Amino acid sequence: MCGIVGYIGKREAAPIILEGLRRLEYRGYDSAGITVFDGGGLQTRKKKGKIDEGLSLLLGDQPLAGRSGIGHTRWATHGPPSDQNSHPHLDQSGRIAVVHNGVIENFDRLKQRLLAEGHQFHSATDTEVLAHLIGVEYAKLSTPETSSPRLTQAVVHALREVIGTYGIAVVSEDEPGVIVGARRGSPLIVGIGQGENFLASDATAMVAHTRQVVYLNDYDVVTLTADDFHVTNLGSETARVQISQIEFSAEAAERGSFPHHMLKEIFEQPRTVENALRGRLDHNEATAKFGGLNMTAAELRAVDQIVIAACGTSWHAGLVGEYLIEEFAHVPVEVEYASEFRYRNPPLEKHTLVLVITQSGETADTLAALREARRRGHKVLAVCNVVGSTIAREADGGIYLHAGPEIGVASTKAFTSQVTVLTLFALFMGRLRTMSPGLGLQVLRALEAVAPAVEHVLAQNEQIERIARKYAQCRDFFYLGRQLNFPVALEGALKLKEISYLHAEGYPAAEMKHGPLALLDAQSPCVVVMPRSTLYEKTMSNLEEVKARGAPVIAIATEGDTEVARKASDVIYVPDTAECTFPLVGIVPLQLLAYHVAVLRGCDVDKPRNLAKSVTVE
Repeated sequence: MCGIVGYIGKREAAPIILEGLRRLEYRGYDSAGITVFDGGGLQTRKKKGKIDEGLSLLLGDQPLAGRSGIGHTRWATHGPPSDQNSHPHLDQSGRIAVVHNGVIENFDRLKQRLLAEGHQFHSATDTEVLAHLIGVEYAKLSTPETSSPRLTQAVVHALREVIGTYGIAVVSEDEPGVIVGARRGSPLIVGIGQGENFLASDATAMVAHTRQVVYLNDYDVVTLTADDFHVTNLGSETARVQISQIEFSAEAAERGSFPHHMLKEIFEQPRTVENALRGRLDHNEATAKFGGLNMTAAELRAVDQIVIAACGTSWHAGLVGEYLIEEFAHVPVEVEYASEFRYRNPPLEKHTLVLVITQSGETADTLAALREARRRGHKVLAVCNVVGSTIAREADGGIYLHAGPEIGVASTKAFTSQVTVLTLFALFMGRLRTMSPGLGLQVLRALEAVAPAVEHVLAQNEQIERIARKYAQCRDFFYLGRQLNFPVALEGALKLKEISYLHAEGYPAAEMKHGPLALLDAQSPCVVVMPRSTLYEKTMSNLEEVKARGAPVIAIATEGDTEVARKASDVIYVPDTAECTFPLVGIVPLQLLAYHVAVLRGCDVDKPRNLAKSVTVE
C-alpha cells in the first residue's frame, strides 16, 4: 500500500523523488521520507503526516543535494504513524537505507536474533529489521562472490531469510551509483530513461519522466545504475524482462480544475464508460466481443459455474455481475470475498470459471485467490484496469477497463467501468447459449444510452449538494435497493463510510423489517434506489415502512415518477434507463451525495483516514 520512489541519474534526485511521492500519496499518507546520497554519505529526512504538511517543509528547511536516492510515503502496518516509524530505515552502521512496502512475517524472530548480536533498533517497524539484516549480509561480503554489486548480493542473501511480502528499494553510501530493488507480492516497476533510471511502486510516480517501464515479477531483484539496469531472480540467475509502455499521460493523473481527484473521476464516467465499450459492441451478431479472453467458444459454453472473487468496491461490481450473468446466460454464479476464498476449500465443479475483479491488479487477497484457483486447475479471467499489473499478467485471460488512472482512494469510475465490462461479459455468455438476438440488441442499445444518462445526472450536481446540506450532520444512513440495485445500495453506503466517516449500511429493501427498522429515527436518513422497474411497487411498500418510522427518505427515482415525489423527503431523478444498466446510472447520484457530505463535514475526500488506494498487504 505504501509508495516507493527511487531515482538515479544526472539530475538532482530530491525534487524528482518528492514529486513522485506526491503522485503516490494516495497509496499511503501517514508519513513520508527521503534518503539522498550527497557526495559524502546518505542524508535522510522523514516526517509524520502528509507530504506537504511535513516532508516538503522539512526539505525546505534542510534541503538535500545529490543525484541518487529513494523515498517513501507510508501506510502503517507495524508501528503507529510517527517520525521514528517513517521510512527510510537504516541498518546498524547507518550506511544502508531501505524503504519497504509489505509485511515481514518473521521479523520478530529475526529481530530477537539481531538484538542478541548487539543491534539497536529505533522504531517498531518490520522494515528496520530488514535494513539491519541487509547490513549484516553486506558486512560479510567484504570479498564479493560474483560480479554483481556487493549491495545486490547482500539483498539477495537477506531476502532468503525473509518470510512475507515486500517491495523494497535499497541504497548504500559505499556504492552511491547503485539502487537495488526487489519484490515479492508487492508491486515494483523500473522506469527506463536516457542517462537516468527510476524505481517505483506505481507507474504514476514516473510517467512525467518516462513511458517505458518493466514490471518486475515475484522474486525479481533489480540493480539500477544511471545508464543501465539488470534483473535477476532469487530462484535463478536469469529473469524474464519485458519492456512495456505506460498507456496514460502525466496529465491524466492530475486533478486539473477540480477541487478533488474524486470529483474529477466522478465527472469522467461518461467517457470511461464509453472507453469500456469501445470496440466491444457487435451489432451484427447482437453480442459483445473481446480480444483477450484466451478461451474458445466451446470452452466458454462448457462452463457450468462461475465464481467471482473480489474485494470492496470490486466485490459490489461482482454482485451486479452475478445478477446479470445468471439472468442472461443461466449460469450459476457465486461472489466470494477474495480474502475468504483464499483460505476456504469451496467445492468447485470441474468446469468452473473463476473471474477476479480488481482496479489496481495488485490487490493481495485477489491475487492469492487467482493463484489458488489456478493451482486447483481452473481457468481464471481478470477484469482489471492496469496493463502490466501482476493479476493481469498471471490470469489466463481478461478484460481491461481502460478507465485511466484512478487516484481518489474511494473508487468511482473503476466501479462503473467494471459493471460495464461485466454487463458485456454477461451478454457475451448469454449469446453463446440461449439469449435471443433481439434481447442482445436491446442490451447493446441500453449500454450505448448510459453515457448520455450519466451526463444528465452530473448536471444535477448542485441540487445533490443542496440535499447533502440537509443531512450532512446525521450520524446513521441506510441505503436500500432490490435485485440489481441492492449492490448499488451497498456501494453507495461504502462511499459514504469511506470518505465522511459516518455509519452507513446497505440492505436489500425488504430486509429492513427483519431487524434494522429498530434503528430508524428522524436522524437516520434512508436512501432508497427505486427506478420504475419490475419491483417498483414492492420497493414503494418498503419506502412506506421506513417513512412510518419517522426516518427521512432520499429516493433515487426515474424521471416523471410523481408518486415517489409525494412520499419521499427528497428525490434525485435519473433518466429512464433499462433495468440491466440502471446500476451504471443509479450509482452516480450516490457518489455525488457521499462526496458533498464529506466536503461539508470538512473531511479529506481524496485521502480518507486509515485508508489507502491499493491494498497490497494482507
